[in-house]
Amino acid sequence: MIRSLLTAALIAAAPLAAFAQSAGVPALRADVTVTADIVRIGDMIDNAGAAAAIAIYRAPDPGTTGKLPAAQVLATLRAHQVIGIDARNLREVAVTRLARTIDVKEIEQGVARALEHRNGLGAAGDIELSFDRGIEPLRLDVANTGALHPVAVRFDSRNGRFDTVFEIANTGGAAPARLRFTGTAVDTVEAVVLTRALDRNEIVKASDVAIERRPRAEVGRDVAVSAQVVGMQARRQLRQGQALRSSDLAKPDLVQRDQAVTIVYKTAGITLTIRGKALENGAEGDAVSVMNLQSKRTFSGTVVGRNQVVVTPQPVAATEASLAAPVAVAANTASSDPRTAESR
Repeated sequence: MIRSLLTAALIAAAPLAAFAQSAGVPALRADVTVTADIVRIGDMIDNAGAAAAIAIYRAPDPGTTGKLPAAQVLATLRAHQVIGIDARNLREVAVTRLARTIDVKEIEQGVARALEHRNGLGAAGDIELSFDRGIEPLRLDVANTGALHPVAVRFDSRNGRFDTVFEIANTGGAAPARLRFTGTAVDTVEAVVLTRALDRNEIVKASDVAIERRPRAEVGRDVAVSAQVVGMQARRQLRQGQALRSSDLAKPDLVQRDQAVTIVYKTAGITLTIRGKALENGAEGDAVSVMNLQSKRTFSGTVVGRNQVVVTPQPVAATEASLAAPVAVAANTASSDPRTAESR
């Protein structure tokens, strides 16, 4: 028998005559459900009549069930002059007290909302909580129907400690339930984390990264955006498990210094292809210096693809000093044959 099911002779028994006037034969119930902290005769038997309001037991804790031997229940009822009960061949009676359950997620959300934007913390969804004693679902009296209302909230940004007190209103007229939670709170951010180490200039692949929440202080405000990481190039050696920052990555070099490249010269109606060599690294859109391997002349172009640089027309004076002569020859011959242009 659960400890809380203690027999209590609380109220004087109603007159037997009044009980006898009730309609039907009183019958013992196998399963009893109550909402308050007291079990009354009317809860235990059907057709209790005028004796229904007599309190006979203390109810179990909210959300729990206690069992009583049927013989003990009948003896208690007889003590209150309730007789002639149909026991229905029951051996025991189960008494369940209903409860309002507040689950762990609701508690965490309540605390996070109370701490939101307090002393440097971010939005509630970005706050990671650690409770001093851990938390489990709470079971309260069903009359505590109110929301988790914070009445005292403290947060120390120096050590991350929080102390919160909530009240839950009681519609039964009783005092509000008070709940206190303490622990630590950390402002977090969604970060892209490496699943393996990367060497300098290595390209990030989709399989190299995962999404995790990390303390904002660890990543800083320069957190890399997940949609822009794959295909980027590491600026330096990066370790496994590291949360990536935007400054850790760069556009991949499509042209490498001292690497053979294709130089494409474009002007109105003319496209000239020349073999050349890159004199510096460059990502897509970068301006790089390249050398015409045939003439040994150096000029600037724009990286447009892997090992491909486009040169656009210069002012007339500059063009005559560099590419004008090869272009003019190509315009009068086969412009699609790079060997013809170079041999000129």
